[in-house]
Amino acid sequence: MGFGDGGRISDRWSSKILWLCAFGSAVGLYMVAVERQMQNRQKRMAAEAAAAAAEAGE
Repeated sequence: MGFGDGGRISDRWSSKILWLCAFGSAVGLYMVAVERQMQNRQKRMAAEAAAAAAEAGE
């Protein structure tokens, strides 16, 4: 257990933490994309329903 060993261990841990943060960011971005896709689908369905109602009213 020399003085240089601690640096290698901390480098390994910092690398693991960096990968964990990158993975967490990717999961977060995926969840945001899915939520926006659901919101766009709801808006599109509402617009289609309004267009159909307007068409039926004419």
